[in-house]
Amino acid sequence: MEYIRITSIDDPLFKQLHQLMQDVFPPEEVLEFDLWKEPLEDPGIRVFVAVHNRKVIGATEYRYYEDFNVAMTDFTIIGQAGLGIGPFLANKRLEDLIYLASINGNRLYGMFAEIYDPYRVEHYEFGGVKPMNPYVRREVLSHLGYKRLDFPYVHPSWNNDGEAVTGLDLCFLPMEARVNEVQTELIVKFLRRYYSVLSNKPESWHAMIENLGANDKATLLPI
Repeated sequence: MEYIRITSIDDPLFKQLHQLMQDVFPPEEVLEFDLWKEPLEDPGIRVFVAVHNRKVIGATEYRYYEDFNVAMTDFTIIGQAGLGIGPFLANKRLEDLIYLASINGNRLYGMFAEIYDPYRVEHYEFGGVKPMNPYVRREVLSHLGYKRLDFPYVHPSWNNDGEAVTGLDLCFLPMEARVNEVQTELIVKFLRRYYSVLSNKPESWHAMIENLGANDKATLLPI
C-alpha cells in the first residue's frame, strides 16, 4: 500500500478520491470538484490517499498549525474492509505530523477532529462501508485516544449556505495522556482559523464561539 499526497485536481488519483468522498460522506460534507483546486494547492492542507493496485482505497486530509502546535484531521476514509487501511492511514498521518512539529522545534500538542455522534443522529450510512459506520468509527477514535470536548458543538455547512450542521462532537487527541482539558482560547482561535474560508456562518456557530470565550477551559470527556 502506498501513501501518496495529492496537490492538484488534475492528478488522476484525485478523480478517484472525489468519487470516494461522494460515495461515503453526506452531500453537505463534500466540496464540489472544482472547489478543491485551492485547498489542494495550499501547502498547509495535506491530502493523502492510500493506493493499492493503482486504486484509491482510502484517504485522509489534515493540517498542522505551526503557531498553535496542533493539528486537525479533516476526514479519514476507509474504502474497503479487511485491508488494514485505517491503521495504515492513522500511523502515516501521525508520523507526518510529528515530523512537521519537530522541524518547527515543537512536540505536537494534539489533534482536533469532528466526530459524528450516532447516538443522536442515526441516519448516516456512509456508503454502506462497515468500517465507516459511525458507531465503529467513534469506538476506534476512542481507542486511539480522542476525547470529547465538553460543550455543545455545531459547525457551518461546507455548502456555505449559513446552515448549521449538528450531530457531531468536537474532539481532541492529546499527545500526553495526563492532559484532561484544553484552553478555550486555543479552541476559539483554531475554529475561527479553520472556518475562515466560509463567509456565511450560522448564528448558532457565533453563539457557540461567544459562549466558549466566556470560559477558560473545556474539559475532555470519554466518547
